[in-house]
Amino acid sequence: MLDPRVPVTLLTGFLGAGKTTVLNAVLADDTTERVAVIMNEFGDVGLDHDLIEESTEEIILMQSGCLCCTVRGDLAKTVTGLFIKKWDGDIDFDRIVIETTGLAEPAPIAQTLLVDPMLARNTRLDGIVTVADAANGAATLDAQFEAVSQAAMADLIILSKTDLVTPDKLAAFEDRLLGLNPGVRIKHAIRGENVAKDMWGLSAMRPAAKPNDVLSWTLGETKTTEDGASDPFGNLSGFGASATPAAPLPVHDARIGSASIVLDEPLSEETFDLWLDTLVGLRGPDILRVKGIVFLEGIDKPFVFHGVQHVFDPPVQLAEWPSDDRQSRIVVIARDLTRPELQHSFERLRATKDETPDS
Repeated sequence: MLDPRVPVTLLTGFLGAGKTTVLNAVLADDTTERVAVIMNEFGDVGLDHDLIEESTEEIILMQSGCLCCTVRGDLAKTVTGLFIKKWDGDIDFDRIVIETTGLAEPAPIAQTLLVDPMLARNTRLDGIVTVADAANGAATLDAQFEAVSQAAMADLIILSKTDLVTPDKLAAFEDRLLGLNPGVRIKHAIRGENVAKDMWGLSAMRPAAKPNDVLSWTLGETKTTEDGASDPFGNLSGFGASATPAAPLPVHDARIGSASIVLDEPLSEETFDLWLDTLVGLRGPDILRVKGIVFLEGIDKPFVFHGVQHVFDPPVQLAEWPSDDRQSRIVVIARDLTRPELQHSFERLRATKDETPDS
């Protein structure tokens, strides 16, 4: 049941949001596993020199046992070089954090982990963490569509500088982030305090993942309605009650759409494959994330799946799942797709094998 691959966390964030502060907090935390941090340039990051044990041209070792290196050539070669040093016994690490530039989208890096044969065998994506600036983040979203994509793809958003804004402004910014990425976990962090422990184990792509963790990763935290009933789609747009925004969205935000569906009966493998192949084939570059839990006909345990654009992790069958729960749950977050277009895609899944879906 144990996955021997090294978990990888992508750390991205708005320009000036505080990624450096988060990195220093991770490197200072000697209670977690040993972390290898890959960044663009040491000089650009501003590592806390009080944390440094020793430094060479290629690698900086930290007092906590963590290490840092810069991208040498392409990312795949850099990660491969780290593994060679690990296998030779020169260095040791239990997980990897890849820090992106402020205007970089996480998708190409996530795809590299899957399509490079060496990385696919030895690493797995553990989560995408985006650092967002509560004081200036709204203006950054207005100015930079890349920042919108970073927020929409995140498993966790670390909200920095929350002490510099009013509660109303903070709440409005959180609502905007949730509009881009329904159900995403948001953590407040002033000066990077206590962030490391929340950055790990974000993905449910593990056979031993617990049902609550899988549901939270797929649909977000369950909300309740006004009468106290459970509302599993309280965070989600597309099929939820809050699908229509109360006011016009900012121009960049309007390009991001999300939709979700729950199916009570298991799907045939052919139906699911046809739906997914059609969606990815027609709009693959615009699909930021697809994730879900799927029951297939004739198989007792569900599969959890995840994809970025047209590249997908191998599906993982969950070892433990309540026997009375046979529902499939699928979420799509995409850009430049209208919500009706996403909903129509899901309606094709509702068609039975004997019915011909509307074209």
